Amino acid sequence: MSGQTVEFRTLADLANRVLGGAVVWANDDFFASAHNLINPGPARHDPAAFDARGKVYDGWETRRRRDGLAAPDEVILRLATPGVVRGVLIDTSHFTGNFPPYASVEAVAMLGYPSAEQLRAAAWTPLLAKSELAGDTENGFAIFAEQLSSHVRLRIYPDGGVARFRVHGDPLGDPRFLGGRVDLAATLNGGRITGCSDRFYSAPSNVLAPGRSSVMSDGWENARRRDDGNDWIEVELAGAGQLHHVVIDTSRFVGNAPGAAMLSDAETGEQLLPRTRLSPDTEHRFKIGSSTPVRRVRLDVYPDGGVSRLRVVGELSGQARAELGRRWLALLPDEVAAGIVADELFD
Repeated sequence: MSGQTVEFRTLADLANRVLGGAVVWANDDFFASAHNLINPGPARHDPAAFDARGKVYDGWETRRRRDGLAAPDEVILRLATPGVVRGVLIDTSHFTGNFPPYASVEAVAMLGYPSAEQLRAAAWTPLLAKSELAGDTENGFAIFAEQLSSHVRLRIYPDGGVARFRVHGDPLGDPRFLGGRVDLAATLNGGRITGCSDRFYSAPSNVLAPGRSSVMSDGWENARRRDDGNDWIEVELAGAGQLHHVVIDTSRFVGNAPGAAMLSDAETGEQLLPRTRLSPDTEHRFKIGSSTPVRRVRLDVYPDGGVSRLRVVGELSGQARAELGRRWLALLPDEVAAGIVADELFD
């Protein structure tokens, strides 16, 4: 693993297709589609798989450049939700003699649904300068730019293949759409995992993804405990809010669901849901309440086991929504923030 740190890997992959990331444009994907870059899970590889164009790869592969141009190959991705990028993984797994020797990453913040043409003409900000890559390797790079990004551009020099591209960061929900009762834990609204006892089989950030899980690995699963403790995760909500109900979904976990769960305020210790029995492969809904707005919650499972989704539904406090609005505006480019009517943030 190259780069300075890999701690950002615990954060949500904002480019992941499961969350809603998408490929908007690529200048070339002659050998293998750029859409493979954001597929969940590691790249698969069959050494014997060939088609009329050559070796079949589960990744993005461009043709060998023969035009003598200095311009690199590139792909533009829309993040599932805007956020502050903390690190990127440029995974060249299975690309050995055909990986790009260098890559760079840039970002832009554009609200709404800009076209590929508008994005290509945008003023991009560097996140990662042109950096050396290794073949058949997860190349990890920490990012230190404190800015809001809605789209990212991966450039490879001069050509080659990349299996997966991960963009890990802190999501920041658009405060204009966070009025009323919403899922304050959802990644798309700005929720994020801040602590976890064990992530042996799959990442806890999966529980904050949209929709229902389709397979067991699309959830949080810990190892089997052999002691007297229990497993847990902590979630920082989009903002402090008055809570209404929680959804603890064990779908797809049939023989390995937790026997029980408890939800509490991670900052005060107030019990929001007492220790309650859970059933396997079931979406559970429980009414909860709190004496004051809650900013962070802790889900304890007993003694261990898998959870596919966690929903914490409530309403942001007026103060939390105002703070979120101010931070969101401060992270936007000046020209974008200038076009936002302040009243829109708090309707």
